[in-house]
Amino acid sequence: MRRFLILIVFFFHTEAFSQEYLTKDGEVVFLSKAPLNEFEGRSNSLNGLVNLESNLLDFFVDLNTLKTGIGLRDRHMRENYLETDQFPFAEFTGKMSPMPTLVLGSKTAVNAQGKFKIHGVEREIEVTGFLTLLQNGKVELHASFEVLLSDYEIPLPKLVFYELAEAQTVTIQAILSQKKFP
Repeated sequence: MRRFLILIVFFFHTEAFSQEYLTKDGEVVFLSKAPLNEFEGRSNSLNGLVNLESNLLDFFVDLNTLKTGIGLRDRHMRENYLETDQFPFAEFTGKMSPMPTLVLGSKTAVNAQGKFKIHGVEREIEVTGFLTLLQNGKVELHASFEVLLSDYEIPLPKLVFYELAEAQTVTIQAILSQKKFP
């Protein structure tokens, strides 16, 4: 009986203090601010992981889920520039520095260094953001970074009515839930 109680206490201790958080429906937004044309693309299909024990961040989005509000522009973006048939995902994998300590209800500034990969090109970048431990045990994430299209060999459109900024501001938001262990 004593072993059984120890096992139950260990199980609930592990469950209660899990430091791994997941999302499958976070939001990613890119903003293109060119002189004659400003628009944004959105996806609510951001998948991600924040593991506070191992200090691991991993987020990815299927670029085919990005929508700009204009179907023809979306198709051209996928086929001619992002080439999603060959490179369907954008992904960031990194670590936070310094490792944050989350306080219930308090917005904690975080910096992450890691690799961002899009269009088949991977580069080291730094991402700044905030993590907030919510009352329900979930973690809220807000982060942003800039992507220069030329760094990832993404061509700029030649046509003026498709004008696209060289620098894209990418923002991510997500509510992450604790990973449930079997």
